[in-house]
Amino acid sequence: MPDDGPLPFLGLDFVYTPSRDVPGDLAYFTEVLGGRVRFSLDAMGTRVAGIDLADGSPLVLLTDHLGGERPILVFRVADLAVALTELGARGWKREHTFEIPHGPCCSFTTPGGHRIALYQLTRPEAAAHFDGRRDF
Repeated sequence: MPDDGPLPFLGLDFVYTPSRDVPGDLAYFTEVLGGRVRFSLDAMGTRVAGIDLADGSPLVLLTDHLGGERPILVFRVADLAVALTELGARGWKREHTFEIPHGPCCSFTTPGGHRIALYQLTRPEAAAHFDGRRDF
């Protein structure tokens, strides 16, 4: 890919981070770091909290159901099928494709162990559904 060509993704929207103690981590991110809670959910045996730490930055998602130590960087693309086809043409191997509240998503791990997900925003109203909810 040429250095002067278009960048591959529209934006980094979420940093999806594993947590062993979501309420404890949420308290640290808000009380010590000064972040703002967008939501905290406790449903179906899973806890997830969304935190804003800077204007215009990705939403930090703390969750207890995500294994491993590394976060997943969740990038938005204009068209998921096109993005996956383009990656495949460059030697990328498809892994997990599934739905998130915001739309279709594909998650994979790079050869170096970094975790990446691409998603297409087909349900922009999904964010408003969670905003303001406080389960813990």
